[in-house]
Amino acid sequence: MTKTIIPFGPQHPVLPEPVHLQLTLQDEVITEAIPAFGYVHRGLEKLAEIRDFQQMIYVVERICGICSMIHAMCYCQGLEEMMGIDVPPRARFLRVIWSELHRIHSHLLWMGLFADSFGFESLFMQCWKIREKILDIDEATTGNRVVISVNVIGGVRKDLNAEQIHWILSELKDVEKETLRLETTIMTDYTVKKRTVGKGVLTRQQAYELGLVGPVLRASGIAQDSRMLGYAAFNEIDFAPVVETDGDCYARCKVRFREIFQSIDLIRQAIAKMPDGELAVKVKGRPEGEVVSRVEQPRGEVFYYIKANGKKNLERVRVRTPTFANVPALLAMLPGMWLSDVPVIVLSIDPCISCTER
Repeated sequence: MTKTIIPFGPQHPVLPEPVHLQLTLQDEVITEAIPAFGYVHRGLEKLAEIRDFQQMIYVVERICGICSMIHAMCYCQGLEEMMGIDVPPRARFLRVIWSELHRIHSHLLWMGLFADSFGFESLFMQCWKIREKILDIDEATTGNRVVISVNVIGGVRKDLNAEQIHWILSELKDVEKETLRLETTIMTDYTVKKRTVGKGVLTRQQAYELGLVGPVLRASGIAQDSRMLGYAAFNEIDFAPVVETDGDCYARCKVRFREIFQSIDLIRQAIAKMPDGELAVKVKGRPEGEVVSRVEQPRGEVFYYIKANGKKNLERVRVRTPTFANVPALLAMLPGMWLSDVPVIVLSIDPCISCTER
C-alpha cells in the first residue's frame, strides 16, 4: 500500500498552538508521527543575564500567560529557598488562592478548545463564558485578567479584604453551578464520547515510562501531583490527586473537569484557614548557589533550575515545562488512529508551545 507523508501544523484551523507534526499515513490511518519544534523563540532564559533577579519575576510570567502566576510562584519559591526566606503564612495561602484560580480558568479554556476540536461550538462558547467569571476575579483582585503579577520574592504584593473574599466565594458558587450543568454534556453526550472514548490510549506503564506529568499522567491511573509536596500552603489543606484509569482522551477530559471542582474546594479551604498577618518580608542581600523548584501547573509539573553567584543578575535560569514532558506521548498515541482523530488527541495533552519554546 502507498504511504503518504503530510505536515500537520504549525498552522491549523483547529489547533491554537504552533505545533508541527510530520504524519505518515497509510490510507487514512497514521503509522508514524514525528513532532518538530522551533517555531517560537523569545530568548526569555537568556534575559536572566541582563535583567536582575527581581526583574526576572516579570520575565518568567511571560513564558506562558495562562499559568503566569504559577511560573512566578515557582521562580520566587526557588530564590526564597536559596536565600533562606520564610514566606508569611497569609502570603502562602494567597498564593494557593490565585494559583487555583489560574488552574480553573486554564481548564475551562482547554475544555472550550477541546470541544472546538470536534466541532462542538456551543460547548466551546459555554466553557469560555464561565471562564470569564474567573478572569473578572483576577482583574478585580489584582488589576489584570491573566498576567496578574502578584508574586514577589518573600511573599505577595496584593491582599484580599473581607468584601472581596465574600464576592469571590459568591462568584465561585456560580462557576461551580454553571460548570456542573455541563456535566451531562461532557460525560454522556454521544458526540463527545464518540470522538474521545478509546482514542489516544496510554496505559499506566506507558505513562510511567514516558515520564508524563499532570492530567495526562493521572488519567492513566498514576496519582502524582506536585501539590503533594506541600509547597505554599498545600500542606495545611486537604488535598488528593484526581485520578482516572482508562488513559484515553475521555479520561483526560474527566480529570480536568473534576479538577475544576477540586480547585474551587481548595480555594474555599484556603480562604477559611487563611490567617491575618504580613504579605511579604523584606529581601536582603543577593542570591548565591543553585536550586531546583517544582510546582504543579494546570498542564503538570514545571520545575525551575536557578543558579546564582551573589550578583544581581542570575547565572542561569532553566525551565522544564509540562508540555515538553507530555509531547513524547503523541508518538505513542497517534499511530493506529485516523487522521481525523489527530486534533482531538493532540489537544488532549493541552499543549502550550510558547511555554515549551522560550
